[in-house]
Order: sequence, then structure tokens, then C-alpha cells
Amino acid sequence: MKSALQKSPIPKHHAYLARMLKEPVFDPQWHFHSEHQLFLVLKGSGTRFIGDSVKSYIAGDITFIGPDLPHLWRSENEEEQEMNIAWSEGIVIYFHKDFLGKNLLQSNEAIRLRNVFHKSLRGIEFTHKTAATLKTMMIDLVAMTGFDGVLQLLKILNFISTTNEFNLLASAGYTNTLREADTERMFKVYAFVMKNFKQKIFLTDLAKLTNMTPTSFSRYFKQHANKPFSDFVSEIRIGHACKLLIEKKMNVSQACYQSGYQTLSNFNKQFKHITKLTPLAYKKKYEIY
Repeated sequence: MKSALQKSPIPKHHAYLARMLKEPVFDPQWHFHSEHQLFLVLKGSGTRFIGDSVKSYIAGDITFIGPDLPHLWRSENEEEQEMNIAWSEGIVIYFHKDFLGKNLLQSNEAIRLRNVFHKSLRGIEFTHKTAATLKTMMIDLVAMTGFDGVLQLLKILNFISTTNEFNLLASAGYTNTLREADTERMFKVYAFVMKNFKQKIFLTDLAKLTNMTPTSFSRYFKQHANKPFSDFVSEIRIGHACKLLIEKKMNVSQACYQSGYQTLSNFNKQFKHITKLTPLAYKKKYEIY
């Protein structure tokens, strides 16, 4: 496996990097880097991991991630991606927060920009009209070069610093405690859960995978994921159920049993705990949009 800590993707003597992605998968592994990252999904769906946030993603998903915040976009089409045919498309923009110089960033005029950079340390997802406008602005940036691109990036940053149509992702108490070896180990755990969440998962299997005892694994996972392993599995299952309810138009019972739950009562309980809505209410709310 490649090193989880990437070198800077921004070419030397450039203020930023904006490029189109057309790959079987967006991220080969759980990783983090020193740059800020704006990311737009144009094609593909799956599960998005940012810090201790676990949510599904679809086309149109836009996020802003601060430095050293671990992340991973995992495609749901695992078998196809192994054959190199499940293509995912998106736009990624990398830049350092002081790409315009530290003096400007510390000025009174840049107070909103400093605030949005601070929020990005938890990860931000943009919603509603903001996401639609931002999508167009990011697509335009990819085609620009020279100082025109810098001005467009500034327009984007100014735009997102004024909107209230966003959600913060990682919890307020989240801190990145991962080392390089930890990112590889956590990636193995995530990959195992994504492949097996529709059936009962035993701690002994994860302990064996990570060369730990079940007790040590539970403690290790909670330390690095900021949540118990059982909560993480529930988030994966409920995220999958949300997609089945909306994208596949399944009824609640079908979504329940195809997401790894054995009883409707437990499914309903976990669904409301994670989404704050019942499965039916969630479906009706989503269908409004």
C-alpha cells in the first residue's frame, strides 16, 4: 500500500491546483495532507469518510476540507472498480491557506475567510442553491489558467464565506491522532466493514485483521475514530439504507433487511438516532426536493 501521507500535489511556483478526476475510484486509501481541498462529485456514489463523519455521497456532493483532516471517498461498486470500469468523476482543488500571503490573511478584510478556513478543519458540505452555484464556479475554474484562475478561486472562497447553506462534518471534539501506520490499519478496517456490513460483524474478525485482541481493537478504534465501533457500523448501515430508500425506491422493510438489520424495531431506532427522522419521514422529506 502507498504511503498514506501524500506529498504536496501543488506544483512548485503555483498558487493552487484544480483538475478533473476520471478514475475507477476517487481515493485509493484513507489519507490526509497539508493542503485545503475543495471537492465536487460529478459522477459516482458511495460512502464518504471525513474525520469521524460517515455519510453517503452522490453526484453533486461538494465538500471543503482543511489541512490534516483524514478523508476517503469509497465507491459502492467494488467489483466493477476492480475491473477498472466503475468510473468516478469529480473536480478537486488544492491550495494552501496562505497562498496569497500571511499579511492579507491576517487583515481585517479577510476575517470571513479566516472563519471559513477554521470551519474547514471539521470539514464542510454545501447544500441547496449554494451547492449548485459552487458547482458551476468550480467547473469554470478548471478551464482557467494564470491569474484568472487565482481570481476565480478568490471568488469561490468569498462565496462560501458568505453562505449559511452548509453542514459541518467532523464533530467539534475531533482531532487527528493518526500516524502513517494508523491510516493503513484504519483503511483495512473501513474496507472490511464496507464489504461485510450486510451481515453480522464480529469483533474477533477485526481483532484478527489488525493483530489485536478484541478489547484492544475496541479501545484503538474509539481513540482514532472518535466513536465506538458499533456506532460506526450503524452509520454505515443506515447510510446504505438511506440510499436504498431514495435511489432504489425501496420500502422500509426492504431497506432494513438489505442493510444488515434483523428486526424492524432496531432498524427504526438506529435510523432515527442517526438521521433524527423515522425512515418514512426521511423518505418524504427527501422526495420533496
